[in-house]
This record gives sequence, C-alpha cells and structure tokens, in this order.
Amino acid sequence: MAAYAVFIRESTRDPSELATYSQKVGGTLAGHPVKVLAAYGRQEVLEGPEVEGVVILEFPSLDEAKAWYDSPAYREVREHRFRGAEYRAVIVEGL
Repeated sequence: MAAYAVFIRESTRDPSELATYSQKVGGTLAGHPVKVLAAYGRQEVLEGPEVEGVVILEFPSLDEAKAWYDSPAYREVREHRFRGAEYRAVIVEGL
C-alpha cells in the first residue's frame, strides 16, 4: 500500500540552514523508491493557520518511507531542516 510523507513548513527560523537543506536533500532520495508529488507549489490553506510550504513524497509502502526518513543520509541532512524552520511531518498510508 502506498504511503505519503507530508512535510508542512510552518515558519522559518534560519534561511541559511534551509538553503543548505535544500541543496542536500535531493541526494538523500537516491536509491529509494520515491516520487515527488508536490514541493512548495501554489497553495491555499482551507482550515487552520497559514503555512509557508508543503512537500508530499510518495513511497510504495510505509516501511519504504520510514527507510528513507531514518536513513543515515537523511538523518544527517534533516538536522539543517530542524535548525532552519518549524515543520510538521507525517507519513500516512493511502487507500
């Protein structure tokens, strides 16, 4: 069953850390079965507070999504995201 990793950027703390993250995150996807469905495109918040951006990644399964998120490469790079902005992240299985 497909799974979707959804990242919601709520507010930026350090733009230089986010720039570093943006430069390095693509490389962490290599070797993982992932499809980028959305990445900071035009958005309209229908409910709740405004957000700065949304990324949606599709994986073949929840296990594959977790394998990428917990990979050594992404663990290293995500520290820049943690320092750069306040995010919400969730992995959800599809139908």
